[in-house]
Amino acid sequence: MHTCLIGLIAIMLSGGIATAAQVPTPDPRLGDGGVSPFYTWAGEIPDAPGTMLRTEPLNPVLGLSAAAEQFRILYTSTDGVGGKAPVAVSGAYFVPNGTPPAGGWPLLAWAHGTTGVADVCAPSWTQRSKRDAAYLNAWLEQGYAIVSTDYQGLGTPGVHPYPVVRAQAYSVLDSIRAVLQGFPGIANRIVIIGQSQGGAATFAAVGEAPGYAPELHIRGGVATGVPYRVAAVRPAQGNSIPSDQADRTVAYSLYTAVVSQQFDPSLTPDKLVTPRGLPMLELARTTCVGQLFRAVTGAGLNRGNTLTPGYFSGLIDHLPLFRYSTLKVPVPMFIGSGDQDHDAVPARQLALVRDACAAGSVVEAHLYAGLDHSATVNASLKDSVPFVRKVMAGEAISPICKPTVE
Repeated sequence: MHTCLIGLIAIMLSGGIATAAQVPTPDPRLGDGGVSPFYTWAGEIPDAPGTMLRTEPLNPVLGLSAAAEQFRILYTSTDGVGGKAPVAVSGAYFVPNGTPPAGGWPLLAWAHGTTGVADVCAPSWTQRSKRDAAYLNAWLEQGYAIVSTDYQGLGTPGVHPYPVVRAQAYSVLDSIRAVLQGFPGIANRIVIIGQSQGGAATFAAVGEAPGYAPELHIRGGVATGVPYRVAAVRPAQGNSIPSDQADRTVAYSLYTAVVSQQFDPSLTPDKLVTPRGLPMLELARTTCVGQLFRAVTGAGLNRGNTLTPGYFSGLIDHLPLFRYSTLKVPVPMFIGSGDQDHDAVPARQLALVRDACAAGSVVEAHLYAGLDHSATVNASLKDSVPFVRKVMAGEAISPICKPTVE
């Protein structure tokens, strides 16, 4: 049953994303629309993944203050659910100030955290959070160029398969291919960096690269707040918020519910959420994460009063939610976690570190005292900047598989 369900889901969703290599007709029920024509490619999508389709200057208001130049990009990738059909994906590219070193700028590929499932939530279309802007500016100031994918289905028409990590991994890897082809002065020396949903995308991209994009010289990965699906640790466990109080993180579950309905139309809203949660489920289709957080909190929602038993025991448990094709990655990984992270609970993140180390990966893990999901991002720079410097130089990384609180 499990195999059949996954096969059916892949066929359904890939069919919804692209038919005969055509961009799908925008569907407002999936959060499509509200962006400029730049995001919709006319005609057939080229078969070769990582082909740059077009670029345009990015409004500095939507960009990064430390960038000398910045561009919105549209490029080809592969549907990460079905694994075959070409799709168009949007993103952005940032050039640091100064003169590139011999061989070109080393490149960081940024995988962003959850923004929503609607096109208007794409980071290349909307203003980045102050946290993310500070983080990416810090890397630009270190002398790295940055490519930032929006992910499949964000910005561009079609479903954004939010919890399916292979989809994000392909979007990340093909963004690298596209800028290496489309812009001068970039070295094929790459580190992938990401947070939350993007932390999962980072780990997945590093693992998928040898088979999907072997020509890319990826030196390592940096991830914070990484989701990891572990059967022994349910999503509500590890969350210190009392069950009778609002829990903004139920917003992530609402996004997953929206996407799961595209996987299987028989999953009607009442099978996934309670009557109290129905208005928020509809809001999740078109609302970006900050606004949805506020709406969920204002309505006093938490997992107990929002999600039905069917959310966990039904088809959701059979979907590839934050599951990785391999835990043995070929290059060193930095994983940073806050011990007060209520969005991606530390027990799960530490389980990923443990399992990846056991599989033979080189992992440098850090556990930061008193920091939540968001605060860990920039606090980790004191450790991740030296890590990236080392892997870019080809230096060995000493594994830390059982981090103590710092």
